Amino acid sequence: MKYGEVYTFRSKSDEDIILRPVNESDAEEIIKSVETIIKEGKYIQKEEPRSLLEEITFIKQVNTLNHMYTAVERAGKVVGIARILRGQLEMKRHTGVFRTWIHPDSQGLGIAKELMNYTLRWGKANSLHKLWLTVFSGNEKAAYVYSKVGFVIEGRLKDQVKINGKYEDEIYMSYFFPQ
Repeated sequence: MKYGEVYTFRSKSDEDIILRPVNESDAEEIIKSVETIIKEGKYIQKEEPRSLLEEITFIKQVNTLNHMYTAVERAGKVVGIARILRGQLEMKRHTGVFRTWIHPDSQGLGIAKELMNYTLRWGKANSLHKLWLTVFSGNEKAAYVYSKVGFVIEGRLKDQVKINGKYEDEIYMSYFFPQ
């Protein structure tokens, strides 16, 4: 699976969900969805969305550098993303950092599981050895999804973030691709 594959599946709500590469034309919808998640005040490592120009530039960069930036499309709207940014140095090109989010209105529909499987297929097809991420200790649903598909905990930074007045740990998790 090289960058560019489109995958469609049925959600728990019996809707078609499309996983596909992000296009520059998705930038505005991505920004609007991210704003909603930022307003919740937790579980996204952003305090403000990119500007339209910044998002378009980022999309172009991802395409140029053979990273993965996948849109989750529901009813014609982008309601989530997943991305892998490969290591920039040659000595780290076998690794990738994973980030994802799904708009609250589209959570609980089985999207996360399909998105993780899509991501792992991409990583394998693009010769990754290790995919890593961080998750906050209070985001138990996400940590469960990651562990269910094979991510293991590699480390924990105690009280690394303060969310809504409460300290949480930042957990480092990794998936090692079978060789």
